[in-house]
Amino acid sequence: MNELGVQPAMYNRRKNNHYSSYKGTVGKVADNLLNQTFDATSPFTVLHTDVSQVRLGDSTWAYMSVILDQATKEVLAASVSQSSNKLLIMDTLSQLEDNLPNNFNPIIHSDQGWHYQLDYYREKIDSLGLIQSMSRKGNCLDNAPMESFFHLFKVESQPEIKKCKNISQFTQFFNKYVNWYNNDRISNKTKNMSPVDYRTHVLAA
Repeated sequence: MNELGVQPAMYNRRKNNHYSSYKGTVGKVADNLLNQTFDATSPFTVLHTDVSQVRLGDSTWAYMSVILDQATKEVLAASVSQSSNKLLIMDTLSQLEDNLPNNFNPIIHSDQGWHYQLDYYREKIDSLGLIQSMSRKGNCLDNAPMESFFHLFKVESQPEIKKCKNISQFTQFFNKYVNWYNNDRISNKTKNMSPVDYRTHVLAA
């Protein structure tokens, strides 16, 4: 944690312009299969995804696309870009494809952001055997695990984010954070284990 410069800090959500990818109904809106039921206990059964943004030290924006395992809190895929576009989303799904074991067909839950309504996203998750679920319009609590992850990252990392002067520096820092979060950050929600250790523990039980 100290190596990353990660530390508790005040985070002003309004100042950092909370990102919303909602553009109305531009494709197909999936049913909300979770209804704020966040009680998954087995890895690779319920996943959450979202896009968020941060302002870098050079006043440009960086966009992060993440897929999180609800049961273990493990980040299974994470991508960074200067634009919240198709390439960002598809790169995240490609990472998930590499990290998702065979014979698992999890739910993947998102908000109603425009990316998640369009055919390219829906066709890709279908090819991976994923079951789509979406939050109700404008209800961030329906995707609370993702909201929690991004809030945690921004609170812990705000000073380091401001030190990043370009997208390359931020990408390097974010990847290091995700690696630290997955392998070293313990939580009482995962029995005081890191997400990776908790996943290993549950699958071995």
